[in-house]
Amino acid sequence: MTSGVKEHLVVVGNGMAGARTVEEILERGGGERFRITMFGDEPYGNYNRIMLSHVLAGEASPDDLGEIYLNPLDWYAENDITLHSGVRVVRVDRFAKKVFGNDGTIEAYDKLIVATGSRTYFPPMDGMWVDDKTLTPGVFGFRTLDDTTAMLDYAAESRTAVVIGAGLLGLEAAYGLMQHGHEVHVVQAGPVLMNQQLDEEAGGILRTVLERTGMHVHTGKRTTGLRAAGGGVSAVVFKDGTSLDCDMVVVTAGIRPNVGLAVISGLTVERAIVTDDQMCSVDDPDIYAVGECAQHRGEVYGLVAPLWEQAVVLAEHLTGTNPKAAYHGSRIATKLKVAGVDVASMGVKGPERADDEFVRFAEPKRGVYKSVVIRDGKLIGAMLLGDTKKVAFLTQSFDRGLPLPEERVGMLFELGGPSEEQGAAEMDDSVQVCNCNGVAKGDLVACVRAGEHSVAGCMNATRAGKGCGACTPLVRDIVEWAVAESGGEVGVDESASWYVPAIPMDKPTLIAAIREQNLRSVSAVLAALAPEGEDAGAKMPLTSLLRVVWNGEFVNENDARFINDRVHANIQRDGTFSVVPQIKGGITTAAELRRIADVADKYSVPMIKITGGQRIDLLGVRKEDLPGVWADLDMPSGYAYGKSFRTVKSCVGTDYCRFGLGDSTTLAVRLEQTYQGLESPAKMKLAVAGCPRNCSEALVKDVGVVAVGDDRWDLVIGGAAGASVRRGDVLATVTGHDEVVRLAGVFMQYYRENGKWLERTYDFVPRVGLDELKAILVADRDGIVGGLEERMQAAVDAYRDPWQDGPEPSGPGQFANNLPLVPLPIVPVGRAPDGSLQASSAGRGPSAGGVFEGAQA
Repeated sequence: MTSGVKEHLVVVGNGMAGARTVEEILERGGGERFRITMFGDEPYGNYNRIMLSHVLAGEASPDDLGEIYLNPLDWYAENDITLHSGVRVVRVDRFAKKVFGNDGTIEAYDKLIVATGSRTYFPPMDGMWVDDKTLTPGVFGFRTLDDTTAMLDYAAESRTAVVIGAGLLGLEAAYGLMQHGHEVHVVQAGPVLMNQQLDEEAGGILRTVLERTGMHVHTGKRTTGLRAAGGGVSAVVFKDGTSLDCDMVVVTAGIRPNVGLAVISGLTVERAIVTDDQMCSVDDPDIYAVGECAQHRGEVYGLVAPLWEQAVVLAEHLTGTNPKAAYHGSRIATKLKVAGVDVASMGVKGPERADDEFVRFAEPKRGVYKSVVIRDGKLIGAMLLGDTKKVAFLTQSFDRGLPLPEERVGMLFELGGPSEEQGAAEMDDSVQVCNCNGVAKGDLVACVRAGEHSVAGCMNATRAGKGCGACTPLVRDIVEWAVAESGGEVGVDESASWYVPAIPMDKPTLIAAIREQNLRSVSAVLAALAPEGEDAGAKMPLTSLLRVVWNGEFVNENDARFINDRVHANIQRDGTFSVVPQIKGGITTAAELRRIADVADKYSVPMIKITGGQRIDLLGVRKEDLPGVWADLDMPSGYAYGKSFRTVKSCVGTDYCRFGLGDSTTLAVRLEQTYQGLESPAKMKLAVAGCPRNCSEALVKDVGVVAVGDDRWDLVIGGAAGASVRRGDVLATVTGHDEVVRLAGVFMQYYRENGKWLERTYDFVPRVGLDELKAILVADRDGIVGGLEERMQAAVDAYRDPWQDGPEPSGPGQFANNLPLVPLPIVPVGRAPDGSLQASSAGRGPSAGGVFEGAQA
C-alpha cells in the first residue's frame, strides 16, 4: 500500500458473513488501511436471518430495525462504507481487478471478499416452476426477508400449507405458519426429523411433541410433483402415487452455495469456493471467500458460529494484526429452539467404534431425550432434546476436551460437573454462549467490567441472545454472576421504558419535551435530547412521533424515513413498488375502475390484485413511474405502506343485505374520509359491520364497529386476525354515527400518544387494560377527553394527500430509479447431453440442471 493511500477492499455480499467480516476488519483498524465498498443483492442493510422465523411467526416485525437489522443503512455511512444495495455483482475481471454490477456499476479492487452465501435448493419436480425464473404461485423458499414477507402476504389468503423438508428451517416455517391458524403438514423424505442434529429415537420424540401441537408430520414421503389449480398450487404429489391437497407450499429441502459468480470468474469451485487456511481462494491471492459460499478442507458450513470464526481469521490476516492467523475448521455445537422445543447437538450422534461409550436417557412422555458419546475419556458427541440444562458443561467439555465425571450419568443430570448455578462461574471465558451471534462468556464478562450491569444492556451491547433466544437464560446467569463478582448489583434496564433508543424518556415525557422545546425535526430532537448522540433506530419512530405532535408543521428529513414513507408506496422484493389507491369503505365506481385499468395498461403493471382490505393493488410499478401513476389514477393514496390509518372495510349493511341492522357503508366511508392517513405507532385497520354476523370482520380489527339495532353500535378495539388472532373488546355501545366517529377518534388519538413504536392495538389494549381505557376514554375520569378531541381534530384538519408529492418531489432522488431492473448477462453454465454449451441468466431460477446463480447473500 502506498503511504497515505488506502487500498480498496470490495466485499461482494452484504449478508451475515460479509458484514460480520467488515465489522471485524473495522475493529482491528481496517478503516485506516482500506476504503471499503460492499454490494448486496437485497435492497436493505444487513439483517439477522435467524430472526426470519420470528418474523414469520409474528413474534417480530420486518420493519423493526432493533429486532431484525444488525446493520441498518445508517451504519454504512457512519463507517465510511459505500454500499450498493439491491445491486448484484455479475462478473469479476481478475486481470483488471474490477467487479461489474447488474446496474452498470464498476468498482476496481485491491482486495476482494466473496461472501455470496447460499440459496434455497428447489428439488427437481413437476409443477414447481411456471418458467425458468418464476415459481408456481403459492410456492416459496424460506431464505430471505423478501421470502418471509411474501409468505406472510400469501398466508393471509391460504389455509393449508405443506412444508417440504423437516430440518431446522422446515420446522421453524411450519411453526410460524401454525401461528396464523394454518393446517400445516411437514413432509420428510427420510425417516427422521432434523436428521442432521438428531438420531432416530430423538427424532421420534420430537415428532410426538410437534404432533401434540397440531402439526401433521409425514416421514418417508418423497415429493415428486406439485399440482396447480385456480392460478396457484393445489396439491403435492408423492412418489407412492398419493397426494396431499394444499394451497401453499414452502420448500426447505436444503441450501446450495451461491457459486455462480465464482464459476464465471474462473475460481476453483467444488462444493463451494475452495480456500486455504487464511480463507484465500486457491487461485488468486487477492480474492477471499467467507461464509456459506466457502469450502475449507472439504467442509462447507451452514451455521453461523463457523462463519464468525472465519471472519475473525480473515480480518486478522487482511489487517496484519495477526500474520499467523489461520482457520483450522470448526467443532460444531448448536443450541437452538425449534418450534418452541429446546434442542442442543454437538459432534457425532452415536457410537462409531466398538469401544465408544454411549449413555442415553429417554422420557418420551415429557418430550425429553439426552445422550453422550465418549471416546478415550473425551466427549465427542452429545444430544439434548427438551431439557438443555447441562448444555454449558457439555459444550465446554466438547470444545476443550475437559476431564469427564466417572459417573457418566452425571453428564446428563445434576450429579456431576457444574450445576446450572455453578456453570456460569466455572465456564471458561472462551466458551461460546450465543451461537447465533458468536458471543463468548468472556465478551459478556468484559461488558460487565466496562460498567454495564443490566442483562438487557449486555445483550444489546454484545448481541448475545438476539438470535433464536435459546441462550438467554445462560446469558442472564453469566451477567448476574459477573455483576456479583464485581461487587455490584444487577441493574434494572431503564431503557425498557424509553420510546426510542438513545433518548431516556418514556413517550409522554418525550412528547412533553418536544412541545416545550419546540423541536420540529428528528435531528433537532436527537441533538437536544439524546445525551450519547443519535441512534439510527430512533429515526423512524421519531419521524412518526413528530407527525403526531406537530401534524403538518414538522420539518421533514428524508434520511429519517423508511423507503416506503419516502416514496409513498410499498417496496417489493424486486425493487418495484405496490400502489394501492384509496377506495373508501370498499366502494368504488365504474369510472375509477376504468382509470385503474388504463393505468395498468399504460405502465405495463404486471399484477393487479384484490386485497383483503377491499381495495385494488397495482404490483410491480417502477419507482420513476410513481408520480405518473398517481396523476393518471386521480385517486388519493390508500396508505397501504405506512404505520398509519389504513382502510375501513364494510359490508353492504342496510343497503342490500336482508340481515342489516345499520347503515355500515355510509359509516365506513365517513370514518375513512375523516381519519384517512393518520400517523400512528403501527398500522391501524378498521371495519364496520351492519349486524353481528361480522361479514366485514369488524370483531378482529384495530377498531371495529358493529350494528346491534336501533342505530346503536358496539365500538370494538384491539382485535387482530393476522400474525396474531384476537377478538376485540367492546369499549362502549353508542348511539348514532356522530358518536361512533367521535369515540373512535378519541381512542385512536390516545393510542397515537401512548402506544409504543410498532405496538399494534391488540397488544396496546391488553397492556393498558380495558377497564382503564373505559375509565379514561368513556367516563373521562382524568378529564383529558376534550384535549384528545382537539388534537385529533387538528390532525384531521392538517391532512394532505402524500401523492401530491408527484409534481413537486422533495428532492431530485425521491423518484429516481436507484435500483435499475435490467436483464442479466447470458453466461455459459454447463453442457447439454450433445456436448453443446447451455446458457442461462445469472438471475434466479431452478437450482437443478446445473444453473448457477450470481446472487449475493
